Amino acid sequence: MPPRRIAVLADSDTRWKWGASVARQIAPGHALDACFLRGRSTPTERQLAEVGIVPDSQRVLSAAELVDDEELASADIVVLAVLGGTVLALTHSLGLAWEGREHRPVTVSGYVGVVYEKMVDGLMTRAGTDLVLANSAYDAGRFRSVFENVGIDPESVVECALPFLGGDPYRPSGERPFTVTFAVQPSVPKERQGRLRLLERAAGHALRYPERQVLIKLRSLPGEQTTHVESDPYQLLVEELAEPAPPNLQLVYGNMGEVLDRTDLLVTVSSTAALESMHRRIPTAILTDVGVREAHGNHYFVRSGCLASWDDIDAGALPQPDPAWAAAQGIGRTDPYAAARTRIAALRAAGPLPPLRPYYSPGTAGIYLTGILRNNGFDEKGRPLPAPLGLGGARGAGKVVRRVAGRGARKLYRMGHQRVAPALRRWGAV
Repeated sequence: MPPRRIAVLADSDTRWKWGASVARQIAPGHALDACFLRGRSTPTERQLAEVGIVPDSQRVLSAAELVDDEELASADIVVLAVLGGTVLALTHSLGLAWEGREHRPVTVSGYVGVVYEKMVDGLMTRAGTDLVLANSAYDAGRFRSVFENVGIDPESVVECALPFLGGDPYRPSGERPFTVTFAVQPSVPKERQGRLRLLERAAGHALRYPERQVLIKLRSLPGEQTTHVESDPYQLLVEELAEPAPPNLQLVYGNMGEVLDRTDLLVTVSSTAALESMHRRIPTAILTDVGVREAHGNHYFVRSGCLASWDDIDAGALPQPDPAWAAAQGIGRTDPYAAARTRIAALRAAGPLPPLRPYYSPGTAGIYLTGILRNNGFDEKGRPLPAPLGLGGARGAGKVVRRVAGRGARKLYRMGHQRVAPALRRWGAV
C-alpha cells in the first residue's frame, strides 16, 4: 500500500507555518507534500528553514496548474493554507475536476491567526471545504452561527487551536539576562513614523535597563515577501534612530518558538506570537502606543488584561492574560486537534465523499465568483485560463518570470550588500 499523504497548499511563509503545523496535528503519520503557489509571497528557502518543518516533497505551481495535478488528487488530505478567495476558487475548480472520482482528498481550511476583521467575508469563501478549523471556542461559536443562518452544515466547523501553540512553560532563569522580545509585524503599524517611534521606545527601554537584553524579532529580510507587504523594514529604520542604540539592543531572526525559549517578556502590537507567548505563560504586553484600533488588530486583546504601553513596560509591567479570556481563545488546551482527526475518520468511514461544493456558485453569487475565479487564473466555469498572448505559453511565461526575477534579485542584492548587511553586522542580527 502506498504511504498516506497530506498535501499543504500555501502561498506565503506564514501560511506554510500554519498549514504544515496543522498537517502534523491532524495526520502525524502521513508523508507531508508542500505545494507552494507561485506568486508575490512564495516563500524563500530561508523562510522555510526558519519555520523548521521540512516537507517530504515540495514544488511550486500556479492555482490553475493544481486542477489537473494527479499527485494532489491522490492525496488523503489537502490543507488549503491560502487566502480565502483562493480557497473559494480552488474549492470550486477542484470540485469540478474531481467530480466522479472514486477517491478525492478530504479538504481542510482555516485561519492563520486571530479573526479580528472581515469574519463573514473570509468564512463564506471557506464554506464548502470538508473541515473549517476554528482556533478557539469563541471562533467556533461565531462560525457555526453564520453557517446555520445561511444554510451551511455547521458540523463542518471544528474547534481546535492555533497549531503552533506549544513549547515548555515559562520559568525565569538566573543564568541569562532578563530578555524583552519585541515581535514586529510587516504592516502593523503601516505608517513609517509609527514604526520608527516603536523602535525608539524599544531602544529607550534597553537604555533604561542596561542589565536587560532587548531583542527586535524580525520577520523577513528587506525585499523578501511575506503575507503582508513591509514597506519600512526595521532593519533599515534602526539606522534612523535619533540616538545610537545601546549594545543590549539586538536584531534577531529565527524560529519564534526558539526565541521565546529565552524570552521573559513578549511585546507586540497584535502578532499571533502573543498567543504563543501566553500559551507558555510568558508575560505578554499588547502595545497601546499606536492606539487600540481595529486597523491594528490589537482590539482583539481588549479583554485579555494584557494591554500596556511602553511607559507601563518601563515601569515594570509584566502582564498575564485573564484565565477566562485565555481559555476562550484555545490557550492551554491539551490535544486540541483530536476533534479534527475524529471528523476526518468519520468522513472516510461514511463512504465516498460527496462532490466539493462551495457556498458561492454561479447561481448564488455569479458576479462575485467570476471575479474571484479570474483573479486566480480560471474562467467563469472554473477552467484554467490560457496563457496570455505574447508570452508564448509556459516556456515564454517562464522567460518573463526569470527576467523579472533576475531584475528583482539584482536590486535585492544591491540593497543587501550596500545597506542591510552592514546594518546587520553593526546590530548583531542572528
